[in-house]
Amino acid sequence: MKHKSIGFIIGLMTVALLGVVAMQYFFIRQSYILKAQLFDESVKAALNAVAAKAEKREIMQLADAQRKNKEKLEREQRKLEEQLRLKTEIEKLREKQAELRLAFLKQEEALNEQFPIVIPIENNEFYETYLNNPRHRHLVSIDYLSNIVIDNGFQRNDNSIGLSAMRKVPVTKAKDDSVRYFIPMGPSATNASGLNFAVKAFPPRQDLKMNPEIARKEQQLKLLQANTLMDTIAILSGKNPQVVEDFAAEIELYKRPLSQRIDIVYIKSELEKELSTRDINSPFNLEIKDKNTTLYAFANFSHEKPSPQNLYVTELFRSDNERSSGRLAVYFPNKSNILMGNMTVMLFSSIALLLVLLGCFAYTIFTMLRQKKISEMKTDFINNMTHEFKTPVATIMIASESLRDPEIASDQMRATRLANIIYDENIRLGNHIERVLNIARLEKDNLKLEHRDIDINDLAQAVVDSMELQLHKNGAQVHMHLDAADAIVVGDELHLSNVLFNLIDNAIKYSSESPDITIRTKNIHKHIQITVADQGIGMSRDQLSKIFDQFYRIPTGNRHDVKGFGLGLSYVSDIVKRCGGKVQVKSEKDKGTTFEIMLPLKG
Repeated sequence: MKHKSIGFIIGLMTVALLGVVAMQYFFIRQSYILKAQLFDESVKAALNAVAAKAEKREIMQLADAQRKNKEKLEREQRKLEEQLRLKTEIEKLREKQAELRLAFLKQEEALNEQFPIVIPIENNEFYETYLNNPRHRHLVSIDYLSNIVIDNGFQRNDNSIGLSAMRKVPVTKAKDDSVRYFIPMGPSATNASGLNFAVKAFPPRQDLKMNPEIARKEQQLKLLQANTLMDTIAILSGKNPQVVEDFAAEIELYKRPLSQRIDIVYIKSELEKELSTRDINSPFNLEIKDKNTTLYAFANFSHEKPSPQNLYVTELFRSDNERSSGRLAVYFPNKSNILMGNMTVMLFSSIALLLVLLGCFAYTIFTMLRQKKISEMKTDFINNMTHEFKTPVATIMIASESLRDPEIASDQMRATRLANIIYDENIRLGNHIERVLNIARLEKDNLKLEHRDIDINDLAQAVVDSMELQLHKNGAQVHMHLDAADAIVVGDELHLSNVLFNLIDNAIKYSSESPDITIRTKNIHKHIQITVADQGIGMSRDQLSKIFDQFYRIPTGNRHDVKGFGLGLSYVSDIVKRCGGKVQVKSEKDKGTTFEIMLPLKG
């Protein structure tokens, strides 16, 4: 992509981003204005509601006072009527019980006159268990008792007849509450089985259900009579002047001073409730004035002076005959903070959106520039690769053409030397191809590493030995300090040897004169550190941040004076990471470069 195209795209994206920012600002500003209008309407509605409640409360107090006086008179009247009603009902119930008792006594007297012997049965359970059950009737015994009583010197016979059971049996429950009498119908006998008898049943002596009713009504009457009766009579007779005075005082309710008509605690509480129902939960200053006199003041912000935009006022007791002089005012010094607080979600959302857009914008520009740079580096890589491949191919071609010459082919020594040149150049070409393929496999994650025990000290020595001819050709001096006592790691021997080969090869390439290379190994905790240092041309800070990128090569003035594709250090970084280690580089311009590799030890 050309520079003009990139600049044009960046310009369009900048305009679009500025447009989004402007739209967000306009939207937030309009939202703030709308929130302010809604806030003003809500506060005014809350003030009007509180003023209406205060006026309604005063009217309700007057009506309630009048209602209570009227209810008091009616209540006392009803209380006396209830007392009279209860007394009448109690008397009627008692008369009815007396009538029932008298009727029972008459029936009992007639029965005694009719039969010589009448024995009252103890209870209905005795009757049901023994007399009414033929199986147990023989157990009933008639007891004749004769008792001589001396009363004031006179002898008196007190004889009685009763029924009893000779043996207890399971009791049968009574079926009713009638009063029954045992009447013998023949000669005397000691038990009921040898005697003709009759049983006469009368209704109960009194209505048993009526007694609890009488007791309940008597209790109600006692409760009603607990109050002072003379007070009730005085109120009903009109001799209590307090009733009339209460009515007169309530009629003059509206003529009281405003300070006596205002309940500041009620006003403040209701105002907070009204504001809260409208989602306004912020401190405020409150004042109640009568003309120019401040009657009450409640301030959360004592040093704040009201401004027209933040002050809200309403009248009190508007329905009075004369124009009301009362004013209820509320002031919100932090109105702006309240509005902004209500817009917190919106503001954060807008800011987050802008940050995302800015991030995307920056990332897009960074990616475009990086892709452009990678494209340039790939072009440089292709040029270098072409140059690197061109040399062995040209050498092979020249050697091959020479072998076609019969004179040269007949010379065995020259033919052998040319064949060796072709072989060596093929090896060189194959190494270039293998290096490119390894990088391709690393990118696709298709490179499979072996995991074997490797002695790093031995590996480093073997790599240096294999590069002896190359080192000698370039006049390089290598200083070996293999000080690691424990040098066994788990990894791939081929690729780790390639890592060391690349680092040593770079040290040779980027040394201006005879290379001076130092290789060290030492143990640090549970790791081994491998150091490859040179005294070459070094690197700047900007170059240090890029050396592990693919295709990146440090410029040296002449693009092709240093052979390579810019893939070696990318390969080194990837292999070390796959072995669980890390690689670091330290370098200063014209002072040399030091590579440090940390690999975990076995176990």
